Amino acid sequence: MRQKKFILQENEIPTQWYNIQADMVNKPMPPLNPGTKEPLKAEDLFPIFAEECARQELDQEHRWIDIPEEVLEKYRFYRSTPLVRAYELEKALDTPAHIYFKNESTNPLGSHKINSALPQCYYCKQEGVTNVTTETGAGQWGAALSYAAKVFGLEAAVYQVKISLQQKPYRSIMMRTFGAAVEGSPSMSTRAGKDIITADPTHPGSLGTAISEAIELAMTTPNCKYTLGSVLSHVSLHQTIIGLEAEKQMEMAGEYPDIVIACFGGGSNFSGIAYPFMRHNLSGEKNTTFIAAEPNSCPKLTRGKFEYDFGDASGYTPLLPMYTLGHNFKPANIHAGGLRYHGAGTIVSQLLKDGLMQGVDIPQLETFEAGILFSRTEGIIPAPESCHAIAAAIREAKKCKESGEQKTILFNLSGHGLIDMTAYDQYLNGDLRNYTITDEEIQSNLESVPKILG
Repeated sequence: MRQKKFILQENEIPTQWYNIQADMVNKPMPPLNPGTKEPLKAEDLFPIFAEECARQELDQEHRWIDIPEEVLEKYRFYRSTPLVRAYELEKALDTPAHIYFKNESTNPLGSHKINSALPQCYYCKQEGVTNVTTETGAGQWGAALSYAAKVFGLEAAVYQVKISLQQKPYRSIMMRTFGAAVEGSPSMSTRAGKDIITADPTHPGSLGTAISEAIELAMTTPNCKYTLGSVLSHVSLHQTIIGLEAEKQMEMAGEYPDIVIACFGGGSNFSGIAYPFMRHNLSGEKNTTFIAAEPNSCPKLTRGKFEYDFGDASGYTPLLPMYTLGHNFKPANIHAGGLRYHGAGTIVSQLLKDGLMQGVDIPQLETFEAGILFSRTEGIIPAPESCHAIAAAIREAKKCKESGEQKTILFNLSGHGLIDMTAYDQYLNGDLRNYTITDEEIQSNLESVPKILG
């Protein structure tokens, strides 16, 4: 197997995160207080988030934000992650395209999520917080947050989407191993969970239900803050360590990407790989294509509507300007549990609205077909979420074969699938199927969205 890996030296690891909001001509519209409908100020978020995270969330001025030395020290345990030329995948596809992937699965937690879990827990610790809460879908974020909390001496409570907890029991065991308390959502431990179960006793859970429960616990627990693994702007900021490394590594490879691809749930790994490269598009230096690959069963980018909507099912969060399927959206039970969120982050939504990126929705079976091919050529079993990025990259590589055009494709391998083998077993046995949501279902669900934009 012929692989070429590019790894940065310790002193080459970026020491700042990149804040794309400072370079955007059209800034994201402000989050709104759901009661007053007035734009939020950072201090409005202090009761829920670490204060520094709240300031980063609304910062549209500072292009570069220093990574705290204590966080850099933890990053150096596993960064840089490799950039790899996928020669064998190229050969299998018989494509003239050059395909590279940034391998975020190599850290001990197995996914990119630790890049934001560490700074969020660090900022909480600096403020004297003792407890953190969060939600998680497939469990990559929950595992990362549980570990980061233990690193900084915090107690963690995680609400995992109930269907994902049942599909992927080992991730909840990981969280408990790191010392976190784990509850399936919706649960009977919060008012939000009880209300959801009362209305629908068989509700399989969603990231929206789990967020509601985690926020409620944070608001009712002394000295506790809520942390989030995707969607919000400060999470996207922390993840730009991925693309900033990849940019240096592409220089080492002597190439620059024509196309940058990542899977898409709320936007954390897409923003991480894409935003550092996108700044060159914003300045007019480059003309890279950016593709966010989402599930066909949860198509907020491709079929959602741009509206102010809640980030959770119970309406605890601020109103966010986003492409959404409606905060009451009940996703299909696909195995890509991290991509089942109803909305897109505010930055991504504005970039999509302005035509600076595009979304594609991919059926579940196509994603697993792509994951199997990647496994058999590159020797890495990818997470079901990452399979969406691989499938989109394969589509682009096939276009290059048809046209004879040699393009450089870069995608983010956001995590490995070694705790997702039940999903692969079901695929190999022919037990998985595609799910498609109808226009009527989308429209019905959007009726619950607050009418702010008219």
